[in-house]
Amino acid sequence: MGVEPFLYVADPEFLKQMSGCVLAKNWGKPSVFKGDRIPMFGEYGLNMIEGSTWVRHRHIITPAFSSTNLKGMANSMMESTTKMISQWTTLLANSNTLELDMEREVTTLAGEIIARTNFGINSESGHILFEKLRAMQISLFKHTRYVGVPYGQFLTMGQTLEAKRLGQEIDDILLSIINARRKVIGVETQHDLLGLLLEGDEQADGQFVRKLSTRELVDECKTFFFGGHETVALAMTWTLMILAVYPKWQEELREEIKEVIGENHDIDFTMLARLKKAVLILILNFDHAKFRKSLQIVKDHRYKKVLRLYPSSPNAQRQARSDIQVGNVVIPSGTNIWIDVVGMHHDQALWGDDVNEFKPERFDGNLYGGCKHKMGYLPFGFGGRMCIGKNYAIMEYKIVMSLILRQFSFSIAPSYHHSPTYFFSFRPSSGVPLIVKPL
Repeated sequence: MGVEPFLYVADPEFLKQMSGCVLAKNWGKPSVFKGDRIPMFGEYGLNMIEGSTWVRHRHIITPAFSSTNLKGMANSMMESTTKMISQWTTLLANSNTLELDMEREVTTLAGEIIARTNFGINSESGHILFEKLRAMQISLFKHTRYVGVPYGQFLTMGQTLEAKRLGQEIDDILLSIINARRKVIGVETQHDLLGLLLEGDEQADGQFVRKLSTRELVDECKTFFFGGHETVALAMTWTLMILAVYPKWQEELREEIKEVIGENHDIDFTMLARLKKAVLILILNFDHAKFRKSLQIVKDHRYKKVLRLYPSSPNAQRQARSDIQVGNVVIPSGTNIWIDVVGMHHDQALWGDDVNEFKPERFDGNLYGGCKHKMGYLPFGFGGRMCIGKNYAIMEYKIVMSLILRQFSFSIAPSYHHSPTYFFSFRPSSGVPLIVKPL
């Protein structure tokens, strides 16, 4: 990439040795990406830092996603989803069908949920943050850039300045939210992510864990606001598109939801744990949706598109901080390593001849979906840097999907154009318009 050397890894056994036999201090995040993504994540977000700083941040953040705190977030998730459902119902009052862009709908919903559950801010402030982060994402990743090319930022000066401006505006909004929350510390109980990040120094294993500085707080808020809504929103978006193509799975999920939840307005942890088929679909979405099917759209009775669902995070990167030996291979210091998750998830040698088929049942009773190597399946990352918000994402996914599927059915709109694109994450470049009908 430019003048930066990359080693692509798509061999799970090599990855196992690489991650298990090499000391953590010998790995880092590629410098070429760190500088490129500072406007979006800052310098001190969890996915940008390393070593003891990363350990300290992870220790402070982990309690925010405990089962106790997750249970407290469930009500906010249900309230936000119910509000969206009410809006859809109102729009359907004068018609039996409605065309909605699901990518826009669920991404807005996920942004509101993360704003309420993790930062205690209202939907208006959350919407402003969401819009600015989306604009920054487009500025950073959608257009042609020169990452890895010396002085490449000067070749796209307009985009560089736009991203920097948006980054500063987001910092200012988050700083005002942080300062407002600081005023109520000790007065109101703090159970969300921001509240825990604002807590003072604490004792851990005989040592004090220093609280986060203001700069660190802002960067962690940026990281979690983006990461906390982006991946789960895309999983829900692609799920609804897939379910619109496969109405059989819509019905199966709806039957399970009816059996487990019924008409209850309150959904608790016990109910969520019993939604097994929803997890199968979720795993497939966070994975790569190993299928290739023709989508029949009623448009001149001939219109066909070949579909393929893309993962939210299709790769992971590391950088060698010293010469590293893995088996008989020596990776020189400074080499960037691109872990090709998509490549492994589509490897016929690992998954069998049906690797490209949509078969959620492959995960029924098998955590790795029948993959012949455990490191060949990485839906939430791997090692110590595995997604810290995994349980949060699964809970939100189950709640949202359960509430909307028991009230609406979905089919592909004739205007749908399948055109996934990659800018940091795989997302639909033309949205996902679906026909929504009340049940």
